Amino acid sequence: MSVLPRRRLGNSELEVSSLSIGSWHTYDRMDFADAVAMVRTAVAAGINLFDVGVYGFPGMPPVFTDVIWSAMMRASGIPREEYLVSAKLWLEGFGDEGFRPQLENAFLRGGFDVADLVILGDIRRDDIVLEDLVDDLATLKKAGLIRAWGVNNWSATNIRRLQEIAAERGVDGPEIAQLKYSIGRRSIPDGEPFAALFADGFSMQASDVLEGGLLAGSTTGREVGRDPGGVQAKIRDNAPAVAEVAAKLGTSAARLAVAFTLTHPANVTTLFGATKQSQLADNLAAVDLVEQVGREELRALVEPFWFDRGVVDPEGP
Repeated sequence: MSVLPRRRLGNSELEVSSLSIGSWHTYDRMDFADAVAMVRTAVAAGINLFDVGVYGFPGMPPVFTDVIWSAMMRASGIPREEYLVSAKLWLEGFGDEGFRPQLENAFLRGGFDVADLVILGDIRRDDIVLEDLVDDLATLKKAGLIRAWGVNNWSATNIRRLQEIAAERGVDGPEIAQLKYSIGRRSIPDGEPFAALFADGFSMQASDVLEGGLLAGSTTGREVGRDPGGVQAKIRDNAPAVAEVAAKLGTSAARLAVAFTLTHPANVTTLFGATKQSQLADNLAAVDLVEQVGREELRALVEPFWFDRGVVDPEGP
């Protein structure tokens, strides 16, 4: 297996590994000792970015996967300077005190005191003032609590506006967008509105790359949040055909799906969840698969499975 390459995240000082590991309902489905062993393997292989979101909300069942991750990292003995932490900040919780209460809660639960990256959640409110977000994040960065920030599934227009506001204020704007990107969902990251952003140095983190496990052979799949264009059923129905293409290459469907995301020129890191060492090894090997098959050939092989083409607006939500 090749050493994982690292790329600069936007115009920030951060260098991130081409693969990153997420924590939404991942570690709470694993034996603790196995989880610690897996994270040690991941870091040894070159993974340096962990997505650690706080997904518990008032009135909802408690979630502890980020707390478990904290215990895992302590047990692993991996020094904090050897990895980066990406935390989620939710617009639903943005109020008079800004994002700081959320961030401090993430620190408490996750056992860290600086977020290398924070990702703003989806826009589900119509009263959000973008200038307020930029100002608050600039304050958090000046205080040394965050190092860079980005957004999750925002439109290209709103991202561009964030950049303009930041430029007007002389502060750092968003560096990255976490976008759904997979064999079946390509319209937004591959569209012209985001291409213009990427041309200016903006970065992408591919997420939901296995469609909740459907592209890895699961028959039920796990929750992936929104289903833009209502294409998940098509992805599920065509998963066996994707597996056939992978088999002809002598590889797995999951490895093919991860490898596809690595062909996007603006994708600096692909986010995945793994609950077994074998899954981690399969995903790590996707880097070599791109080299073996070739970027253009790999994209051509999965072109028939692009199910949101002409269905989802490339501008984004």
